[in-house]
Amino acid sequence: MAGRPVRVAILGFGTVGSSLARILCERKLPDVELCCIFNRGVARKRVPWVPSSVVWTEHFDEVLAAGPDIVVEAAGGLEPAGEWVRKALAAGKSVVTANKKLIAFHGPALEALAKHHGCQLLYGAAVAGGVPVIPGVQQGLAGDRIHTLRAILNGTCNFILSNMEEGMGFDAALKQAQSLGYAEADPTEDVDGFDARAKLVILSRIGLRIEVQPEEIACRTIRDLAAIDFAYARDLDCTIRQISRAEVRNGELFATVGPMLVPRSSPLSWSRGTENMVISGGQYGGETVFSGHGAGGHPTAVAVLSDVLAIAHGGCLVAITGTRAKVDSD
Repeated sequence: MAGRPVRVAILGFGTVGSSLARILCERKLPDVELCCIFNRGVARKRVPWVPSSVVWTEHFDEVLAAGPDIVVEAAGGLEPAGEWVRKALAAGKSVVTANKKLIAFHGPALEALAKHHGCQLLYGAAVAGGVPVIPGVQQGLAGDRIHTLRAILNGTCNFILSNMEEGMGFDAALKQAQSLGYAEADPTEDVDGFDARAKLVILSRIGLRIEVQPEEIACRTIRDLAAIDFAYARDLDCTIRQISRAEVRNGELFATVGPMLVPRSSPLSWSRGTENMVISGGQYGGETVFSGHGAGGHPTAVAVLSDVLAIAHGGCLVAITGTRAKVDSD
């Protein structure tokens, strides 16, 4: 890559993929060049603001043939995204992804594959979108020993609960979230805690250095909350948020995701709308708070591009794999 721009291919031209392409085209970075866009039914995705030199394709083999140095996976889900990422890494292409589900379930194996083929796998956007939690923990807090994580990791749930706090019912708040594009037609992943759980797995791996599988962490839904719950919370000078919590005690991991009472004095109670927040507790450095917009095309694309630039400029985020520990929920 010395002496020429780093060539980037984007897999998936949805919310994040199109936002990344837009930033690359508008900023015209001298050291990064968009070379290929891959999507199913790609003809309907074409836009005039992408340079004519960019290859549009719906065949993955043509992505690799376009000669990218970095493949950005923005399709989401376990498969076929996982197959595409494995093929890219096996071909010696570095991969950048925001796919929290893929990294939660297969992150260590994919990191090992990248190392074997002399390339990198970065996923700074997989947790909290545009909030630099992963690089902050991996690099900024590398000198500490983190023992607790408390977090709001799902912007959809935070939006719903923020509105319920103001008097809106769950069904109405969910409908509004769907109308604004924050929630899918099927909101199960968000409201039942599975999305936040995948992110907590990743944070536990890099922050607590504990290896845990998603299904080992208990989740509780927010569907059963009602206005009376928020009234009781106010009487206790608290509010209610979907909290992802992980703590290491004597080599055991205690982790859970679900609605919890949050004291008004806690920074977690201040989070509104689709904001995400992560509070890490360290043995030496104490508490560190990360907060910001955790969802949306542009914030997530900024985090993805930051990983692309880290590779382009020769930087490397060291992959941290964890040890296995007994997992419990309390």
